[in-house]
Amino acid sequence: MISKLDLYKVFCEVAKCESFSKGAKALYMTQPAVSQAIMQLEGELEVRLFTRTSRGVILTNEGKLLFEYANSAINLINVGEEKLLESKNIMLGELKIGVGDAISRYFLLQYLDKFHSEYPNIKLKIVNRTTLELCDMLKSGKIDIAICNFPIEDTSLEIKKCMDVQDIFVCGDKYKNTLSMPLSFEELSKLPLILLDTKSNSRQYVEKYILSKGIEIVSEIELGSHDLLLEFAKINLGIACVVKEFSREYLNNGVLYEVKIVEEVPKRSIGFCFLKSVPPSPATKKFVEILES
Repeated sequence: MISKLDLYKVFCEVAKCESFSKGAKALYMTQPAVSQAIMQLEGELEVRLFTRTSRGVILTNEGKLLFEYANSAINLINVGEEKLLESKNIMLGELKIGVGDAISRYFLLQYLDKFHSEYPNIKLKIVNRTTLELCDMLKSGKIDIAICNFPIEDTSLEIKKCMDVQDIFVCGDKYKNTLSMPLSFEELSKLPLILLDTKSNSRQYVEKYILSKGIEIVSEIELGSHDLLLEFAKINLGIACVVKEFSREYLNNGVLYEVKIVEEVPKRSIGFCFLKSVPPSPATKKFVEILES
């Protein structure tokens, strides 16, 4: 009889393919064998996992719940096997890094350069996502380490701070003179604001703090990139909320101007995190050593 782990592998493959026949092909099994495996798993769990349609199969609500955990577990097993092979030789392997868009440009590049110089045979895979998405990818084994915006509240992750950053508001020439005096949060909220999209951890941090003062800020323009915030503010489309440390070139060259606020948003941090429950691979350990140095 097929093992329980193999049953879950068959289940996940069929779920991803949305087809018994395509799942069978991907697993190099016959379709009857795949059908039998799904029937066995449904029998053991006493629940129906798939709804049959004319085009294939779709997960039931119970199936969706099971898939979320089973697929993550199988991914972690696969990652474990990869890390075991990598541990035999630190000079080979792959390091999968998840990072925020601005952090990759203004913080990560220098460390990637040093790591690649020391370990040129280790393949680097860089994934750009929001902080929330990166945490989910860590827990499903899709990346080894995430460099992202803090704060993060997740007890399953080992979290280490690298540097503090300051969120500020900037404007172009059009607003320079009219915004020469420090603004209150209420005055700021009435301006045309350019913010990152609502999934951004940094935006949520700023919004939450200003809301704690009784003021709600609303974006007139939402963007998915820190660099676009700078460029949109540069052509006077509004007042952008940016990270001061990542905007120095624009500020030093007089392309953008910092809008003074009566009360600054408290500094926050950026740093890296990885799963507590999974020992980091040798490549990850070496990269962490470079980050901490």
